[in-house]
Amino acid sequence: MKLLKPFSYLGIMLITSCVGNMNPTGGNSTPDYPYYITTEPLTIKKIAVPKGTKLIYVETLFKKGKQDKMLSEEKLKEIELPEGQTIIWGGVPVTSIDKFFNSEMRGFTVYAKFDALTEDKKTKFSELWQSCNNSIGITIKNTNDWSFNLDNIADVESCSVNYQRYFKDDANQQAFLDEMLTELRKIKSK
Repeated sequence: MKLLKPFSYLGIMLITSCVGNMNPTGGNSTPDYPYYITTEPLTIKKIAVPKGTKLIYVETLFKKGKQDKMLSEEKLKEIELPEGQTIIWGGVPVTSIDKFFNSEMRGFTVYAKFDALTEDKKTKFSELWQSCNNSIGITIKNTNDWSFNLDNIADVESCSVNYQRYFKDDANQQAFLDEMLTELRKIKSK
């Protein structure tokens, strides 16, 4: 029995040392997602993007790293604009839009660049958004449309990690997100 004790400690150490390194995609390294860099301005998921935009796709068998041509929009997981460039989403300059990691959820996270937002363009919506950080989670009805289409936006799912619909019993979080949704609905679609 004394002989087995050191081995059981070793087993526990091996198991617990792996837990901190867990990656939701499996393995301990970043996947080499397939991506395409646009060579001309295009419309992707109903969003006009400039030349040089990086389109990142979900892992696909036999497709890794840089691709010579675009893959299906159905496989798109992220739109990343070229360094220093933004598009306007909800009246706010944004640098990227990422599909929710959880495939059960229909929506995406939008990342703002608030230092590119001029004083005359600020709204109550942009101020609420900026108050919690640069990311906002949006649930949508049609996953083929990532544009600022008020008819397609179902809800504001989160504002950074500070406010989340997941915490339904937290009245303050729900009230803040309700106010964000109300103010979002006041913005004109572009």
